[in-house]
Order: sequence, then C-alpha cells, then structure tokens
Amino acid sequence: MTATDDRDWEYRPLRLPPGVTRLSAATQLSIHAEFSGWELSRVLLYADGTRQVWLRRRRTTPGLPGLPT
Repeated sequence: MTATDDRDWEYRPLRLPPGVTRLSAATQLSIHAEFSGWELSRVLLYADGTRQVWLRRRRTTPGLPGLPT
C-alpha cells in the first residue's frame, strides 16, 4: 500500500457559507484538527463565496473483539 492510498483515510466534507471570514474558517478548521484529529485535504472556493472543504484523518484499526484494551 502507498502512503496516499484512500483506504487509509476517512474523509469529512464541510461546507462554509459565504459570510464566513477567512479567520473564522481557519479557527473552525483548527478546532477540528486539535480535538478530532482532522487535517485539511482540499478546499474549493465558489464564485458566491461558499467554501467546500474536505477534511481527512487516518483510519484507525479497531481492536479485536473481546480483548480488553
């Protein structure tokens, strides 16, 4: 498997409306990164000012059932 294999990542789309400032968007994305482990994957900025953001994080392998962790 390569480092960029999509099976290694889970994605979360996030839509930011046109009125959201760049600073506010950065703050929201920082919160997602700090507390949930997401990182920025892609951003599309539309003509109306809407931002479509894709966050990603590495998939975690679930533990074996029945084993205490």
